[in-house]
Amino acid sequence: MITTKQKRRVTKKEILLELGLLLLAAFLFAGAFPNPLFLWGVPPLGFFCLIPLFILIHRSGWKRLFLYGFIYGLLSYSLFNYWLLTFHPLAILIVPAIYAVYFLFFLPILKLADNLYPKYGFLLQALLWVAYEFLKTKGFLGYAYGILGYTQFTFLPLIQVSSITGVWGVSLLLVFPQVFIAAKVSSGNFAWREIVKSNRIPIIAYFAVLVSCILGGLFVPKDFSQSRQWKVALVQQNIDPWRGGVRAYRESLNILKRLSLEAVKEEPEIIIWSETSFVPAIDWHLRYRTDRESYLLVRELIDFLSEQEIPYVIGNDDGRLVIRPGGQTERIDYNATILFEKGEIREIYRKIHLVPFTENFPYEKVFPWAYKMLIEADTHFWEKGEDFTVFTSKGVKFSTPICFEDTFGYLSRAFVREGAQVIVNLTNDSWSGSVASEMQHMAMAAFRAVENRRSMVRSSNGGMTCVITPQGKVKDILPPFVEGYLVAEVPVYDEKNTFYTRFGDWFAQGALVAALLIITLGIVRRVRKRWVKEN
Repeated sequence: MITTKQKRRVTKKEILLELGLLLLAAFLFAGAFPNPLFLWGVPPLGFFCLIPLFILIHRSGWKRLFLYGFIYGLLSYSLFNYWLLTFHPLAILIVPAIYAVYFLFFLPILKLADNLYPKYGFLLQALLWVAYEFLKTKGFLGYAYGILGYTQFTFLPLIQVSSITGVWGVSLLLVFPQVFIAAKVSSGNFAWREIVKSNRIPIIAYFAVLVSCILGGLFVPKDFSQSRQWKVALVQQNIDPWRGGVRAYRESLNILKRLSLEAVKEEPEIIIWSETSFVPAIDWHLRYRTDRESYLLVRELIDFLSEQEIPYVIGNDDGRLVIRPGGQTERIDYNATILFEKGEIREIYRKIHLVPFTENFPYEKVFPWAYKMLIEADTHFWEKGEDFTVFTSKGVKFSTPICFEDTFGYLSRAFVREGAQVIVNLTNDSWSGSVASEMQHMAMAAFRAVENRRSMVRSSNGGMTCVITPQGKVKDILPPFVEGYLVAEVPVYDEKNTFYTRFGDWFAQGALVAALLIITLGIVRRVRKRWVKEN
Protein backbone atom coordinates (compact mmCIF):
# COMPACT_ATOMS: atom_id res chain seq x y z
CA MET A 1 0.00 0.00 0.00
CA ILE A 2 1.33 3.46 -0.97
CA THR A 3 1.25 6.02 1.81
CA THR A 4 0.43 9.70 1.42
CA LYS A 5 4.10 10.53 2.01
CA GLN A 6 5.15 8.12 -0.74
CA LYS A 7 2.63 9.67 -3.13
CA ARG A 8 4.12 13.13 -2.52
CA ARG A 9 7.61 11.77 -3.14
CA VAL A 10 6.53 10.28 -6.50
CA THR A 11 4.86 13.54 -7.46
CA LYS A 12 8.00 15.50 -6.70
CA LYS A 13 10.07 13.16 -8.83
CA GLU A 14 7.62 13.53 -11.69
CA ILE A 15 7.71 17.29 -11.45
CA LEU A 16 11.51 17.31 -11.35
CA LEU A 17 11.59 15.09 -14.43
CA GLU A 18 9.11 17.31 -16.23
CA LEU A 19 11.07 20.43 -15.33
CA GLY A 20 14.20 18.72 -16.60
CA LEU A 21 12.48 17.99 -19.92
CA LEU A 22 11.34 21.60 -20.12
CA LEU A 23 14.81 23.01 -19.47
CA LEU A 24 16.40 20.59 -21.93
CA ALA A 25 13.88 21.54 -24.61
CA ALA A 26 14.51 25.27 -24.11
CA PHE A 27 18.30 24.91 -24.33
CA LEU A 28 18.17 22.60 -27.35
CA PHE A 29 15.80 24.97 -29.15
CA ALA A 30 18.13 27.94 -28.62
CA GLY A 31 21.16 25.84 -29.53
CA ALA A 32 19.75 24.75 -32.88
CA PHE A 33 19.88 28.34 -34.16
CA PRO A 34 23.03 30.48 -34.47
CA ASN A 35 24.24 31.08 -30.93
CA PRO A 36 27.36 32.34 -29.11
CA LEU A 37 28.94 28.87 -29.03
CA PHE A 38 28.07 27.85 -32.60
CA LEU A 39 27.69 30.91 -34.81
CA TRP A 40 26.24 28.90 -37.71
CA GLY A 41 23.95 27.01 -35.36
CA VAL A 42 23.72 23.23 -34.98
CA PRO A 43 21.40 22.14 -37.82
CA PRO A 44 21.01 18.48 -36.67
CA LEU A 45 19.45 19.77 -33.45
CA GLY A 46 16.59 21.06 -35.58
CA PHE A 47 15.52 17.42 -35.95
CA PHE A 48 15.65 16.69 -32.18
CA CYS A 49 15.23 19.87 -30.11
CA LEU A 50 11.46 19.55 -29.61
CA ILE A 51 11.39 15.89 -28.57
CA PRO A 52 11.70 16.68 -24.81
CA LEU A 53 8.92 19.25 -25.14
CA PHE A 54 6.51 16.80 -26.79
CA ILE A 55 7.36 14.09 -24.25
CA LEU A 56 6.51 16.65 -21.57
CA ILE A 57 3.18 17.34 -23.28
CA HIS A 58 2.33 13.63 -23.31
CA ARG A 59 3.18 12.95 -19.67
CA SER A 60 2.14 16.17 -17.92
CA GLY A 61 -1.25 16.85 -16.39
CA TRP A 62 -3.42 19.61 -17.83
CA LYS A 63 -3.00 22.06 -14.96
CA ARG A 64 0.78 21.77 -14.86
CA LEU A 65 0.97 22.05 -18.64
CA PHE A 66 -0.33 25.62 -18.64
CA LEU A 67 2.46 26.59 -16.26
CA TYR A 68 5.05 24.63 -18.23
CA GLY A 69 3.96 26.35 -21.41
CA PHE A 70 4.43 29.76 -19.81
CA ILE A 71 7.88 28.84 -18.48
CA TYR A 72 8.99 27.28 -21.78
CA GLY A 73 8.01 30.34 -23.84
CA LEU A 74 9.71 32.68 -21.40
CA LEU A 75 12.90 30.65 -21.09
CA SER A 76 13.37 29.50 -24.68
CA TYR A 77 13.05 32.99 -26.14
CA SER A 78 15.16 34.56 -23.39
CA LEU A 79 17.94 32.13 -24.34
CA PHE A 80 17.39 32.32 -28.09
CA ASN A 81 16.95 36.11 -28.32
CA TYR A 82 19.25 37.08 -25.43
CA TRP A 83 20.62 39.94 -27.57
CA LEU A 84 17.30 41.80 -27.26
CA LEU A 85 18.70 43.10 -23.99
CA THR A 86 20.81 45.55 -26.01
CA PHE A 87 18.08 46.37 -28.55
CA HIS A 88 15.67 48.20 -26.28
CA PRO A 89 15.12 48.37 -22.51
CA LEU A 90 11.70 46.77 -22.91
CA ALA A 91 12.43 44.25 -25.67
CA ILE A 92 13.95 41.51 -23.51
CA LEU A 93 10.86 41.72 -21.31
CA ILE A 94 8.24 42.01 -24.04
CA VAL A 95 9.26 39.29 -26.51
CA PRO A 96 9.80 36.40 -24.04
CA ALA A 97 6.62 37.47 -22.21
CA ILE A 98 4.64 37.31 -25.46
CA TYR A 99 5.89 33.79 -26.14
CA ALA A 100 5.20 32.80 -22.57
CA VAL A 101 1.55 33.66 -23.21
CA TYR A 102 1.57 31.92 -26.60
CA PHE A 103 2.86 28.65 -25.16
CA LEU A 104 0.63 28.96 -22.10
CA PHE A 105 -2.24 28.13 -24.47
CA PHE A 106 -0.41 26.30 -27.24
CA LEU A 107 0.93 23.37 -25.18
CA PRO A 108 -2.59 22.42 -23.97
CA ILE A 109 -3.80 22.58 -27.58
CA LEU A 110 -1.04 20.16 -28.56
CA LYS A 111 -2.11 17.88 -25.69
CA LEU A 112 -5.71 18.11 -26.87
CA ALA A 113 -4.59 16.77 -30.24
CA ASP A 114 -3.00 13.82 -28.47
CA ASN A 115 -6.17 13.12 -26.47
CA LEU A 116 -8.53 13.42 -29.42
CA TYR A 117 -6.48 11.07 -31.57
CA PRO A 118 -4.52 8.68 -29.29
CA LYS A 119 -3.03 6.69 -32.18
CA TYR A 120 -2.31 9.38 -34.79
CA GLY A 121 -2.35 12.55 -32.74
CA PHE A 122 1.28 13.17 -33.67
CA LEU A 123 0.19 13.95 -37.24
CA LEU A 124 -2.13 16.66 -35.96
CA GLN A 125 0.58 17.99 -33.65
CA ALA A 126 2.94 18.42 -36.62
CA LEU A 127 0.30 20.41 -38.52
CA LEU A 128 -0.43 22.50 -35.44
CA TRP A 129 3.24 23.40 -35.05
CA VAL A 130 3.46 24.69 -38.62
CA ALA A 131 0.18 26.57 -38.16
CA TYR A 132 1.53 28.17 -34.98
CA GLU A 133 4.74 29.26 -36.70
CA PHE A 134 2.70 30.82 -39.51
CA LEU A 135 0.28 32.62 -37.21
CA LYS A 136 3.03 34.08 -35.05
CA THR A 137 4.33 36.06 -38.03
CA LYS A 138 0.98 37.81 -38.50
CA GLY A 139 -0.45 41.04 -37.14
CA PHE A 140 1.07 43.77 -35.04
CA LEU A 141 3.12 41.29 -32.98
CA GLY A 142 4.36 39.39 -36.05
CA TYR A 143 7.82 37.98 -35.35
CA ALA A 144 9.59 35.48 -37.59
CA TYR A 145 12.53 34.60 -35.32
CA GLY A 146 12.31 31.06 -33.97
CA ILE A 147 10.74 29.32 -36.98
CA LEU A 148 12.26 25.85 -36.86
CA GLY A 149 13.02 25.64 -40.58
CA TYR A 150 15.54 28.47 -40.31
CA THR A 151 17.92 26.18 -38.39
CA GLN A 152 18.68 24.46 -41.73
CA PHE A 153 19.88 27.49 -43.70
CA THR A 154 23.26 25.82 -44.31
CA PHE A 155 21.68 22.53 -45.47
CA LEU A 156 21.25 23.75 -49.04
CA PRO A 157 19.76 20.60 -50.67
CA LEU A 158 16.99 20.43 -48.06
CA ILE A 159 15.96 24.08 -48.07
CA GLN A 160 15.39 24.14 -51.85
CA VAL A 161 11.88 22.82 -51.16
CA SER A 162 11.07 26.29 -49.77
CA SER A 163 10.83 27.50 -53.39
CA ILE A 164 7.56 25.51 -53.36
CA THR A 165 6.36 25.53 -49.76
CA GLY A 166 8.19 28.46 -48.23
CA VAL A 167 10.09 27.86 -45.00
CA TRP A 168 6.99 26.06 -43.67
CA GLY A 169 7.72 22.88 -45.62
CA VAL A 170 11.15 22.65 -44.03
CA SER A 171 9.62 23.13 -40.58
CA LEU A 172 7.19 20.27 -41.17
CA LEU A 173 10.03 17.96 -42.25
CA LEU A 174 11.81 18.79 -38.99
CA VAL A 175 8.91 18.58 -36.58
CA PHE A 176 7.28 15.38 -37.89
CA PRO A 177 9.92 12.89 -36.66
CA GLN A 178 10.02 14.66 -33.32
CA VAL A 179 6.30 14.39 -32.58
CA PHE A 180 6.40 10.75 -33.77
CA ILE A 181 9.35 9.76 -31.57
CA ALA A 182 7.91 11.61 -28.56
CA ALA A 183 4.56 9.84 -28.97
CA LYS A 184 6.15 6.40 -29.13
CA VAL A 185 8.56 7.04 -26.25
CA SER A 186 5.69 8.29 -24.10
CA SER A 187 3.61 5.20 -24.86
CA GLY A 188 6.12 3.10 -22.90
CA ASN A 189 6.34 0.60 -25.73
CA PHE A 190 9.99 0.27 -26.75
CA ALA A 191 9.48 -2.64 -29.14
CA TRP A 192 10.69 -0.55 -32.07
CA ARG A 193 10.21 -3.29 -34.65
CA GLU A 194 6.56 -3.49 -33.70
CA ILE A 195 6.28 0.30 -33.71
CA VAL A 196 7.82 0.57 -37.16
CA LYS A 197 5.60 -2.23 -38.47
CA SER A 198 2.38 -0.69 -37.14
CA ASN A 199 3.34 2.79 -38.38
CA ARG A 200 5.05 1.85 -41.63
CA ILE A 201 2.81 4.02 -43.83
CA PRO A 202 3.61 7.39 -42.15
CA ILE A 203 7.28 6.39 -41.72
CA ILE A 204 7.72 5.35 -45.35
CA ALA A 205 5.82 8.45 -46.51
CA TYR A 206 8.01 10.73 -44.42
CA PHE A 207 11.32 9.30 -45.60
CA ALA A 208 10.10 9.26 -49.19
CA VAL A 209 9.29 12.96 -48.99
CA LEU A 210 12.51 13.83 -47.12
CA VAL A 211 14.74 11.96 -49.57
CA SER A 212 12.85 13.39 -52.55
CA CYS A 213 13.32 16.92 -51.24
CA ILE A 214 17.05 16.43 -50.67
CA LEU A 215 17.62 14.73 -54.03
CA GLY A 216 15.55 17.37 -55.79
CA GLY A 217 17.58 20.07 -54.07
CA LEU A 218 20.80 18.58 -55.42
CA PHE A 219 19.65 19.31 -58.97
CA VAL A 220 18.91 22.99 -58.38
CA PRO A 221 21.32 25.13 -60.48
CA LYS A 222 24.44 26.05 -58.50
CA ASP A 223 26.44 27.89 -61.14
CA PHE A 224 24.92 31.24 -62.02
CA SER A 225 27.93 32.47 -64.00
CA GLN A 226 25.85 32.53 -67.18
CA SER A 227 23.48 35.06 -65.63
CA ARG A 228 24.02 38.79 -65.89
CA GLN A 229 26.49 39.77 -63.12
CA TRP A 230 25.69 42.97 -61.25
CA LYS A 231 28.82 44.39 -59.62
CA VAL A 232 27.88 46.02 -56.31
CA ALA A 233 29.84 47.71 -53.54
CA LEU A 234 28.43 47.24 -50.03
CA VAL A 235 29.74 49.65 -47.41
CA GLN A 236 29.92 48.61 -43.75
CA GLN A 237 30.87 51.65 -41.64
CA ASN A 238 30.74 49.75 -38.31
CA ILE A 239 29.20 52.61 -36.37
CA ASP A 240 25.69 53.21 -35.12
CA PRO A 241 25.03 56.82 -36.21
CA TRP A 242 21.92 57.10 -34.02
CA ARG A 243 24.11 57.36 -30.93
CA GLY A 244 25.72 60.73 -30.39
CA GLY A 245 23.76 63.28 -32.40
CA VAL A 246 25.26 65.42 -35.18
CA ARG A 247 28.79 64.56 -34.15
CA ALA A 248 28.09 60.86 -34.72
CA TYR A 249 26.29 61.64 -37.98
CA ARG A 250 29.39 63.42 -39.26
CA GLU A 251 31.74 60.66 -38.13
CA SER A 252 29.58 58.09 -39.91
CA LEU A 253 29.42 60.19 -43.08
CA ASN A 254 33.20 60.62 -43.16
CA ILE A 255 33.68 56.84 -42.88
CA LEU A 256 31.05 56.17 -45.55
CA LYS A 257 32.62 58.65 -47.97
CA ARG A 258 36.14 57.30 -47.45
CA LEU A 259 35.14 53.66 -47.86
CA SER A 260 32.99 54.47 -50.89
CA LEU A 261 35.85 56.25 -52.65
CA GLU A 262 38.05 53.23 -51.99
CA ALA A 263 35.35 50.91 -53.37
CA VAL A 264 34.90 53.06 -56.50
CA LYS A 265 38.43 52.11 -57.58
CA GLU A 266 37.14 48.58 -58.23
CA GLU A 267 34.55 49.99 -60.65
CA PRO A 268 31.26 48.76 -59.17
CA GLU A 269 27.98 49.58 -60.91
CA ILE A 270 26.33 50.82 -57.72
CA ILE A 271 27.25 51.61 -54.11
CA ILE A 272 24.90 50.57 -51.33
CA TRP A 273 24.93 51.94 -47.78
CA SER A 274 23.05 50.43 -44.86
CA GLU A 275 19.77 51.23 -43.10
CA THR A 276 19.67 54.86 -41.86
CA SER A 277 23.39 55.02 -42.58
CA PHE A 278 22.82 58.76 -42.87
CA VAL A 279 20.37 59.91 -40.21
CA PRO A 280 19.36 63.56 -40.93
CA ALA A 281 16.37 63.51 -43.29
CA ILE A 282 17.96 64.56 -46.58
CA ASP A 283 14.89 65.72 -48.49
CA TRP A 284 13.41 67.40 -45.39
CA HIS A 285 16.46 69.53 -44.63
CA LEU A 286 16.90 70.48 -48.28
CA ARG A 287 13.31 71.73 -48.30
CA TYR A 288 12.85 73.32 -44.86
CA ARG A 289 16.28 73.78 -43.24
CA THR A 290 14.87 73.60 -39.73
CA ASP A 291 18.26 72.79 -38.22
CA ARG A 292 21.41 74.49 -39.50
CA GLU A 293 23.89 71.78 -38.45
CA SER A 294 21.81 69.03 -40.04
CA TYR A 295 21.32 71.08 -43.21
CA LEU A 296 25.06 71.69 -43.58
CA LEU A 297 25.70 67.97 -43.17
CA VAL A 298 23.05 67.15 -45.76
CA ARG A 299 24.57 69.71 -48.10
CA GLU A 300 27.98 68.07 -47.68
CA LEU A 301 26.49 64.69 -48.59
CA ILE A 302 24.70 66.06 -51.67
CA ASP A 303 27.88 67.79 -52.86
CA PHE A 304 29.74 64.50 -52.51
CA LEU A 305 27.07 62.53 -54.38
CA SER A 306 26.94 65.14 -57.15
CA GLU A 307 30.56 64.34 -57.98
CA GLN A 308 29.96 60.58 -58.22
CA GLU A 309 29.58 58.91 -61.60
CA ILE A 310 27.73 55.86 -60.27
CA PRO A 311 24.40 55.65 -58.38
CA TYR A 312 24.17 55.33 -54.60
CA VAL A 313 21.53 53.58 -52.49
CA ILE A 314 21.27 55.15 -49.04
CA GLY A 315 19.19 54.31 -45.98
CA ASN A 316 17.71 57.51 -44.58
CA ASP A 317 14.91 59.17 -42.61
CA ASP A 318 12.37 60.48 -45.13
CA GLY A 319 10.62 63.41 -43.43
CA ARG A 320 7.37 64.79 -44.85
CA LEU A 321 5.14 67.72 -43.97
CA VAL A 322 1.44 66.81 -43.98
CA ILE A 323 -1.67 68.85 -43.38
CA ARG A 324 -4.05 67.28 -40.88
CA PRO A 325 -7.83 67.85 -40.80
CA GLY A 326 -8.38 71.34 -39.43
CA GLY A 327 -5.42 72.80 -41.28
CA GLN A 328 -2.73 71.84 -38.76
CA THR A 329 0.65 70.85 -40.17
CA GLU A 330 2.71 67.97 -38.83
CA ARG A 331 6.02 66.32 -39.70
CA ILE A 332 5.93 62.59 -40.26
CA ASP A 333 8.93 60.34 -40.87
CA TYR A 334 9.49 57.14 -42.81
CA ASN A 335 12.34 54.67 -42.51
CA ALA A 336 13.39 54.84 -46.14
CA THR A 337 15.76 53.83 -48.91
CA ILE A 338 16.73 56.49 -51.46
CA LEU A 339 18.29 55.96 -54.87
CA PHE A 340 20.61 58.85 -55.81
CA GLU A 341 22.06 59.59 -59.23
CA LYS A 342 24.40 62.57 -59.64
CA GLY A 343 23.28 63.88 -56.25
CA GLU A 344 19.59 63.87 -57.16
CA ILE A 345 16.85 61.71 -55.64
CA ARG A 346 15.50 59.32 -58.27
CA GLU A 347 13.16 57.18 -56.20
CA ILE A 348 12.27 56.37 -52.59
CA TYR A 349 11.09 53.21 -50.84
CA ARG A 350 9.37 53.66 -47.48
CA LYS A 351 9.40 50.75 -45.03
CA ILE A 352 6.09 48.87 -44.99
CA HIS A 353 6.43 46.37 -42.11
CA LEU A 354 7.46 48.24 -38.98
CA VAL A 355 8.98 46.73 -35.85
CA PRO A 356 6.31 46.56 -33.13
CA PHE A 357 6.81 48.77 -30.07
CA THR A 358 10.08 50.30 -31.28
CA GLU A 359 9.00 51.62 -34.68
CA ASN A 360 5.24 51.43 -34.45
CA PHE A 361 2.60 51.39 -31.71
CA PRO A 362 -0.94 51.99 -33.07
CA TYR A 363 -2.66 51.63 -29.69
CA GLU A 364 -1.90 55.01 -28.14
CA LYS A 365 -5.56 55.61 -27.19
CA VAL A 366 -6.18 52.06 -25.95
CA PHE A 367 -2.97 51.78 -23.90
CA PRO A 368 -1.84 55.36 -23.20
CA TRP A 369 0.40 54.21 -20.33
CA ALA A 370 2.31 51.87 -22.66
CA TYR A 371 2.66 54.58 -25.29
CA LYS A 372 3.99 57.01 -22.69
CA MET A 373 6.47 54.43 -21.43
CA LEU A 374 7.76 53.82 -24.97
CA ILE A 375 8.15 57.54 -25.62
CA GLU A 376 10.05 58.01 -22.37
CA ALA A 377 12.37 55.17 -23.44
CA ASP A 378 13.38 57.32 -26.45
CA THR A 379 11.44 55.28 -29.00
CA HIS A 380 11.53 56.59 -32.58
CA PHE A 381 8.20 55.87 -34.29
CA TRP A 382 7.89 55.76 -38.08
CA GLU A 383 4.98 56.09 -40.46
CA LYS A 384 4.10 53.03 -42.52
CA GLY A 385 4.89 52.99 -46.23
CA GLU A 386 2.47 51.58 -48.80
CA ASP A 387 4.27 50.95 -52.09
CA PHE A 388 6.37 47.90 -53.03
CA THR A 389 8.95 50.03 -54.81
CA VAL A 390 11.15 48.50 -57.51
CA PHE A 391 14.26 50.55 -58.32
CA THR A 392 16.02 50.39 -61.69
CA SER A 393 19.73 51.07 -62.10
CA LYS A 394 21.74 50.28 -65.24
CA GLY A 395 19.22 47.72 -66.37
CA VAL A 396 18.91 45.90 -63.04
CA LYS A 397 15.60 45.97 -61.16
CA PHE A 398 15.89 45.62 -57.39
CA SER A 399 13.88 46.21 -54.23
CA THR A 400 15.08 47.05 -50.74
CA PRO A 401 13.28 45.50 -47.76
CA ILE A 402 14.62 47.34 -44.72
CA CYS A 403 16.06 45.56 -41.67
CA PHE A 404 13.77 42.83 -40.34
CA GLU A 405 11.47 43.11 -43.37
CA ASP A 406 13.57 40.37 -44.96
CA THR A 407 12.42 38.00 -42.20
CA PHE A 408 8.89 37.96 -43.69
CA GLY A 409 8.40 35.92 -46.84
CA TYR A 410 5.37 37.84 -48.08
CA LEU A 411 7.35 41.07 -48.52
CA SER A 412 10.17 39.71 -50.68
CA ARG A 413 7.58 37.75 -52.64
CA ALA A 414 5.60 40.95 -53.31
CA PHE A 415 8.73 42.78 -54.49
CA VAL A 416 9.57 39.96 -56.90
CA ARG A 417 6.01 39.88 -58.22
CA GLU A 418 6.38 43.60 -58.91
CA GLY A 419 9.43 42.86 -61.04
CA ALA A 420 12.45 42.86 -58.71
CA GLN A 421 15.35 40.81 -60.09
CA VAL A 422 17.49 41.19 -56.96
CA ILE A 423 16.50 41.67 -53.31
CA VAL A 424 18.69 44.20 -51.49
CA ASN A 425 18.31 44.29 -47.72
CA LEU A 426 19.55 47.38 -45.84
CA THR A 427 20.11 46.59 -42.16
CA ASN A 428 21.35 48.13 -38.93
CA ASP A 429 22.17 45.22 -36.61
CA SER A 430 25.21 46.73 -34.94
CA TRP A 431 23.17 47.67 -31.87
CA SER A 432 23.00 43.97 -30.89
CA GLY A 433 26.72 43.63 -30.21
CA SER A 434 26.13 39.97 -31.04
CA VAL A 435 27.39 38.01 -34.02
CA ALA A 436 24.82 35.29 -33.23
CA SER A 437 22.02 37.85 -33.58
CA GLU A 438 23.31 38.92 -36.96
CA MET A 439 23.68 35.30 -38.08
CA GLN A 440 20.09 34.54 -37.07
CA HIS A 441 18.98 37.45 -39.24
CA MET A 442 21.11 36.32 -42.19
CA ALA A 443 19.72 32.77 -41.91
CA MET A 444 16.24 34.05 -42.63
CA ALA A 445 17.48 36.15 -45.55
CA ALA A 446 18.85 32.98 -47.17
CA PHE A 447 15.33 31.57 -47.31
CA ARG A 448 14.04 34.68 -49.09
CA ALA A 449 16.60 34.01 -51.82
CA VAL A 450 15.57 30.36 -52.21
CA GLU A 451 11.82 30.99 -51.97
CA ASN A 452 11.89 33.40 -54.89
CA ARG A 453 15.02 32.09 -56.68
CA ARG A 454 16.56 35.56 -56.59
CA SER A 455 19.90 36.80 -55.32
CA MET A 456 19.84 38.48 -51.91
CA VAL A 457 22.25 41.33 -51.16
CA ARG A 458 22.64 42.47 -47.56
CA SER A 459 24.27 45.81 -46.72
CA SER A 460 24.65 46.24 -42.98
CA ASN A 461 26.45 48.78 -40.84
CA GLY A 462 27.95 46.04 -38.65
CA GLY A 463 27.13 42.66 -40.22
CA MET A 464 26.26 40.45 -41.85
CA THR A 465 27.15 42.25 -45.08
CA CYS A 466 27.02 39.57 -47.75
CA VAL A 467 25.75 38.25 -51.08
CA ILE A 468 23.47 35.20 -51.13
CA THR A 469 22.89 33.30 -54.36
CA PRO A 470 19.43 32.21 -55.61
CA GLN A 471 20.32 28.78 -54.21
CA GLY A 472 20.67 30.25 -50.71
CA LYS A 473 24.45 29.97 -50.53
CA VAL A 474 26.40 32.76 -48.83
CA LYS A 475 28.70 33.66 -51.71
CA ASP A 476 30.65 36.60 -50.29
CA ILE A 477 30.69 37.98 -46.75
CA LEU A 478 32.42 40.69 -44.73
CA PRO A 479 33.51 39.89 -41.16
CA PRO A 480 31.09 41.37 -38.61
CA PHE A 481 31.88 44.46 -36.54
CA VAL A 482 34.70 45.66 -38.77
CA GLU A 483 34.95 48.78 -40.91
CA GLY A 484 35.18 47.89 -44.60
CA TYR A 485 33.48 47.34 -47.92
CA LEU A 486 32.61 44.37 -50.10
CA VAL A 487 32.69 44.50 -53.88
CA ALA A 488 31.01 41.43 -55.34
CA GLU A 489 29.38 40.04 -58.46
CA VAL A 490 25.68 39.41 -57.90
CA PRO A 491 23.89 36.95 -60.22
CA VAL A 492 20.81 38.56 -61.79
CA TYR A 493 18.80 35.35 -62.16
CA ASP A 494 15.11 35.76 -63.01
CA GLU A 495 14.32 33.07 -65.56
CA LYS A 496 11.00 32.23 -63.93
CA ASN A 497 8.93 32.79 -60.82
CA THR A 498 8.86 29.95 -58.32
CA PHE A 499 5.75 28.18 -57.09
CA TYR A 500 6.14 30.07 -53.81
CA THR A 501 6.40 33.43 -55.60
CA ARG A 502 3.20 32.65 -57.50
CA PHE A 503 1.12 31.22 -54.65
CA GLY A 504 2.74 32.46 -51.45
CA ASP A 505 2.14 30.81 -48.06
CA TRP A 506 -0.31 28.23 -49.38
CA PHE A 507 1.44 25.42 -47.50
CA ALA A 508 1.20 27.08 -44.08
CA GLN A 509 -2.37 28.18 -44.75
CA GLY A 510 -3.26 24.62 -45.73
CA ALA A 511 -1.70 23.30 -42.51
CA LEU A 512 -3.73 25.81 -40.50
CA VAL A 513 -7.03 24.91 -42.18
CA ALA A 514 -6.36 21.18 -41.94
CA ALA A 515 -5.44 21.42 -38.25
CA LEU A 516 -8.58 23.39 -37.42
CA LEU A 517 -10.81 20.96 -39.32
CA ILE A 518 -9.24 17.89 -37.73
CA ILE A 519 -9.53 19.34 -34.22
CA THR A 520 -13.14 20.34 -34.85
CA LEU A 521 -14.00 16.85 -36.12
CA GLY A 522 -12.28 15.30 -33.12
CA ILE A 523 -14.23 17.45 -30.67
CA VAL A 524 -17.53 16.79 -32.47
CA ARG A 525 -16.83 13.06 -32.42
CA ARG A 526 -15.97 13.17 -28.72
CA VAL A 527 -19.13 15.15 -27.84
CA ARG A 528 -21.28 12.83 -29.94
CA LYS A 529 -19.92 9.71 -28.25
CA ARG A 530 -20.60 11.21 -24.83
CA TRP A 531 -24.14 12.20 -25.82
CA VAL A 532 -24.86 8.69 -27.17
CA LYS A 533 -23.48 7.14 -24.00
CA GLU A 534 -25.57 9.35 -21.73
CA ASN A 535 -28.75 8.82 -23.73
